Order: sequence, then C-alpha cells, then structure tokens
Amino acid sequence: MDLFTSMAELGHEEVAFWRDRATGLRAIVAIHDTTLGPGLGGTRMYPYKTEHDALTDVLRLARAMTYKCAGAGLDFGGGKAVIIGDPATDKSEAFLRAYGRFIETLGGRYVTTTDVGTTVDDLNVISSETRFVTGTSPAFGGSGDTSILTGRTVFLGMKAAAQTVWGEPSLAGKTIAVQGAGKVGWHLMEALHGEGARLVVADVNQELARKAAAAFGARLVSVEKIYDVECDVFSPNALGASINAKTVPRLHCRIVCGGANNQLEREADGDRLAERGILFAPDFIVNCGGVINVADEAHGHDGYSAERAHARGELVFGTTLRVLQMAQEQGISPNAAAERYAKERMQQLNAVHRPLVPGRSPIPRR
Repeated sequence: MDLFTSMAELGHEEVAFWRDRATGLRAIVAIHDTTLGPGLGGTRMYPYKTEHDALTDVLRLARAMTYKCAGAGLDFGGGKAVIIGDPATDKSEAFLRAYGRFIETLGGRYVTTTDVGTTVDDLNVISSETRFVTGTSPAFGGSGDTSILTGRTVFLGMKAAAQTVWGEPSLAGKTIAVQGAGKVGWHLMEALHGEGARLVVADVNQELARKAAAAFGARLVSVEKIYDVECDVFSPNALGASINAKTVPRLHCRIVCGGANNQLEREADGDRLAERGILFAPDFIVNCGGVINVADEAHGHDGYSAERAHARGELVFGTTLRVLQMAQEQGISPNAAAERYAKERMQQLNAVHRPLVPGRSPIPRR
C-alpha cells in the first residue's frame, strides 16, 4: 500500500504507528478529519493476518467516524485505532498502559473509546495513562456501556427504513435476520422482541447465539446460512464488509439495517442492493448511539447526562428519514446521500472550525 496515496484518496490528516518493545504492543491510530473537533473513535483489537489488513481497516473506520459524528450533529471529527493482537490472550495491565501512553502523545487530536476486542475495563486501565479516553465505567467518571444506546439508534433507524418501505414504522410481525448477537445485536434484539418482531439469529460464538435464541424466541441458523434466510430485514451487527458482491445476490429482504461499521465492502455494493430493490439504511447514520454517548461524556462540562445523550439518540429516526428521502429525491444511493448529508454540515462549519493542533484539545480531563 502507498500510504500517502491512500491517505490523500480518503482525506486523512494523520496516521500514527506505535510499537512498545517491552509489551509487544503494535498499534495504529488514523485521524481522518478534525474540522468539527478532535477525532473520536474506538480502539479495535483484532488478530489481523497482516499489518496491511490492519492499516486498511483503520483507514476505512476512521473515515466512517468522521461522517458518523457529523451526521449525528456532534462537535467531533473522525478517528480510529487498531491494536494488532488477540484480545483473549495478549492484554495485560502493562500492555494497555503502554497503549494509553501512545494516545497521550497525540495531544488530544484523537479521543478513544471501546470497539471490537476492547472493554470498559480496558478503558479504565488506559485512562490511568491518558486524559483522552471516554466511555470508562461510572466508577471512573465515565458513561459506561455504549452498546445500549447504539442498539437503540439502530432500532430507530430500522423503524425509519420501515416507514420508507412500508409506510409505517412498526416492525411488529416482521422477520429480522440478525447477524451477530454481541452487545449491540443483543440490545437491538431486546427492542425488536419487545416490538413483536420475529427473529432469526446467527453468531460465530454458538453459545452466545443459543442464549439469544432462548432469550428472544429466535430461530437459530448457522453463520453460513444467515444470508439465505427469507426475511423482511437483514441486520449486520458483526464485522464490516458483510455486504459484498458474493452476499448481495443471496439476500431475501427489503431492508438492510444493522450496527456493524462499514457494512458495504465497496461503494458499488450499495448500488447492487438498490438494483435488487433492497433499501440500505446507512450504517454510520443508524449506529451512532455509542458515539453520541461518549461525546456527551467528553463534552459535557457539567458531567455526563444519560438523559441528554438518549434525547439526542432519539433524533436518529428523523435523520434516517431525511437521508433516505434525500436519496430518493436526488436519485442517489442512501450511502451517497448519507455522506452528502454529513459533508454539508462539515462545509457549513468549516469557516469557524479548523483542524486541531496537538495540545489544544477542548476535552478537559483530570
């Protein structure tokens, strides 16, 4: 990969690499755009096969965070971090504290939180070395589990998509195929079950999938078969790129809406969905609950307010409707409309916000 060419094509401002000899830590932080504020995004820990795979992932994720924050009306830009390693075996206090020191060296241009492979407990340790972390446990002054609000905003986005397709937001009686029964998928299924939807679930963790099936009366299928399920909504809530040239022809649904990041492997996959009459609810519009939660913690000068964060989360229904309407009126894909919606806000505020200089972050910590 030609790093500078890739950064220029995607619009990134900075990519930082860190290696800690003592603990074996290998981490990459990508800061995409700080026009609206510090780059905010989670730390993903994953046993990437190659460093190239890790770099590709962090660049795509950071860019999506820019649009997610802008689309949610937050005063943050986009950033993301990846740690190359197995979260089940490679973590230690020293390992996480070394990572915290890395984040601190960026001077506030990047603020981190949880993602796949990291937990609130990890953030508590990381926060001992850096001011620029959010989403720690309430005992450490943070807002705690962000997946609750993410599950809520995905649910609201799905209802907005239902309104667009069927003329009413109710999901009662609809069949929802849920790919991924992790924290976000679980909270989403709670809401769907409460609404009276019929659920089908699959997860690579078969024990977790069985628990979800038992808890929500869901039909259990294998991860290989979830794409072939006859359903009204297909909901990706695992890793990204699940919607691609191979999987789109297998889908039997009217809507794709879920909590995973970067669900489309390529932009063309959005067009493939449209050609098949499947409405895509853009992931970074509907799965913004977590970032709304931690943004309130970071910018809440009077302390984190769950009521304030959840009130902002409720706006996702209306935002999703506007984006889907924009796509219809302008004859473009929903994903293109979502990016246009986010970029318009960034352009409007560009005159008053400038890229941040290290050490001048507005985030007051400690």
